[in-house]
Amino acid sequence: MNRTHHTDHLDTRVRGTWLPLAAACLGTFLLLVHATIVTVALPHMADDLDADFGALQWIVDVYTLALAGLLLGMGSLGDTLGRKRLYVLGLAVFTLATLGCGMAGSVPLLIAARAVQGLAGAAMFATLLPLIGLTYSGRDKARAFAVWGAVAGAAAGVGNVAGGMLTELLSWQWIFYSSVPLCLVALLLSLKVPAGDAPTPTPVDWPGIVTFTLAASGVTFGFVRGGERGWDDAATLLGFAVGAAALTAFVLVERASAHPMIPLALFRNPAFDGLLVASGAYYLGAFGFLPVLSLRLQNDAGLTSFATSLVISAQPLAFFVTSALAGSALHRLPAHWAVGGGCVLVGIGDLTLLAAQSGASWPALLPGLALTGVGAGLVSPVLPATAMAAAPPTHSGVAAAAANSARQLGLALGIALLGTACRAYGLQAVFLLAGGCALAGGSAAVALGSRPRGRVPDPDAARGPAK
Repeated sequence: MNRTHHTDHLDTRVRGTWLPLAAACLGTFLLLVHATIVTVALPHMADDLDADFGALQWIVDVYTLALAGLLLGMGSLGDTLGRKRLYVLGLAVFTLATLGCGMAGSVPLLIAARAVQGLAGAAMFATLLPLIGLTYSGRDKARAFAVWGAVAGAAAGVGNVAGGMLTELLSWQWIFYSSVPLCLVALLLSLKVPAGDAPTPTPVDWPGIVTFTLAASGVTFGFVRGGERGWDDAATLLGFAVGAAALTAFVLVERASAHPMIPLALFRNPAFDGLLVASGAYYLGAFGFLPVLSLRLQNDAGLTSFATSLVISAQPLAFFVTSALAGSALHRLPAHWAVGGGCVLVGIGDLTLLAAQSGASWPALLPGLALTGVGAGLVSPVLPATAMAAAPPTHSGVAAAAANSARQLGLALGIALLGTACRAYGLQAVFLLAGGCALAGGSAAVALGSRPRGRVPDPDAARGPAK
């Protein structure tokens, strides 16, 4: 009887310790796999769906646009309505949208399904990090975020390799079909995760959610459309105008709101501002060039989709190893050195790719890809804890979502700008622009983070109103 009781207690303790992390990591894996898995399948999609370069760009970028535009609002909803509830709902919709992507028989249907994937992914991404942060404490929290960072790096590698293999052996549709069983497993795991704290009983800031979503979507649309049709295109200019007007409205709404979805006082914290700049810059510098590079390797160098995926996977492999080995230790360093140093390494990796000069000579690309992966692996594990520590508990989800939104905006901007640079000036201009942005982001992180509150604190000990 005692042995049975002890076993039941042990099983409960193990489930309580590992189940939230396992559920969050599997959700992260699926979310990030589908950010990269289409990259090496683009030429096959172009042939099968009769898609031009602009359509291919939208297939990749609409997912990012939805993530960037809705992350902050979803973070606020999670803080108010319950993070587990929103996460499970997002995962269910993500599963259906993934199935819809595989069944899409035309470019418009595929783009629409990818947009729904991104919308559901925003609900998942905005809530899974706070679920980790509020479940663990002390050293366990640092380890949990390190594991999460390693899984994020592995997801990019698996996405590239699985995308190339499935596309070559079966068809591009199977990059979506094969994920559906994993989505169902993630859904079952998530249903068993404890709900945690009750939702904060504050009103939902719908005006703030709507205006920020319009601002982020308008600006992102402007950059994507500008890269496709030109910067003087009427729709491009309209997107920027809508984004600027909505951003102005967002600031005014948040100032007047009794319950803003994100305290504007957070942006008076220099370390937080530097974190947001670096988040966008390192994602742009590390990942924005991958769609262009994939097309060049297959169309110009003659590599197969699977061979291309193996070349590109030098980057996520370096990301995974760095996050796994150094993730926990990074939380003991000042935040501006971990984030800034990682950005600088990404920039050096981009300049190493520039020195290689041609995507047709794939072995010359491996050192630069590895360096960008190491740099990204230094930044990624510390971002969630840093962002959450800058906010009070009631806004921890939206603070983490702000950092993730900055990353996705950087990626959307990168795909648009680097695609335009490649078509106008060649692949060398792509790596030069990417490297310059990453180095600038690292400089901002060091300069702003070296002011007070620049160290990565323990989120449990740093809770309190923003100053």
